[in-house]
Amino acid sequence: MLEFLEVFKYKYLLSELVKRDIKIKYRRSVLGMFWSVLNPLFFIAITYVVFSTIFKSSIKNFPLYAMTGQLIFSFYVESTSMAMSSIIGNGSLIKKVYIPKYVFPLSRVLSSFVNTGFSLIALLIVIVVTRADLYWTYVLIPIPFIFIFIFSMGVSFILASLAVFFRDMIHLYTVFTTMLMYLTAIYYPIEIIPQNLQKYFLLNPVYRFISYFREIILYGRVPSLIETVICLGISIATLIIGIYVFEKKENEFILFV
Repeated sequence: MLEFLEVFKYKYLLSELVKRDIKIKYRRSVLGMFWSVLNPLFFIAITYVVFSTIFKSSIKNFPLYAMTGQLIFSFYVESTSMAMSSIIGNGSLIKKVYIPKYVFPLSRVLSSFVNTGFSLIALLIVIVVTRADLYWTYVLIPIPFIFIFIFSMGVSFILASLAVFFRDMIHLYTVFTTMLMYLTAIYYPIEIIPQNLQKYFLLNPVYRFISYFREIILYGRVPSLIETVICLGISIATLIIGIYVFEKKENEFILFV
């Protein structure tokens, strides 16, 4: 834990790693980072056609409803998936020079966070196009993203540690995130779930962060203090557990990468 608190000593290295990750992602792409805006817009357009014409979704302003869920969920999946292979992918560098190993998963989460920042432009476009109501609560938008960022860091440290020893985790995690997508109520309201099962959805931290975001964007409401404390508590607890697991295993990484 103390080693992680020294992260500011390596802020230059972190920034360089983040720049490298972004450059690699958009290498040889004509539009570059514009895809961070276009991808969610294309995805929401397709989703809108499917759910509004085929499945006849009754959700008011479905595009905005889906976008708020997709932004949070996509950040979580992208950041944790990239971070999971970060130690393995930098194995040769780890063997040559001393670099605090936590900077690798952290840089992947940070680069995903930068991409998500650009994706917020897509959210603004959807708000304008659908003529959604504007609320002063929009100033609270950073809060749920801070929650999901902290939470994703914790999960990333755990996954990065496990993937070094169990490479199958990379494939299993893809299956898990696909299942998680359907259990996070991104494209449907939780009210359609039987009453006795709804409580289990609240055990899903990603769903809680999405609900928090929707309160701010869709309904113009300030989330309750209890919900804020719960989301913050989940995020910090996950980060602490993630750092603990990572630091317990990091000295063994060099033997397996």
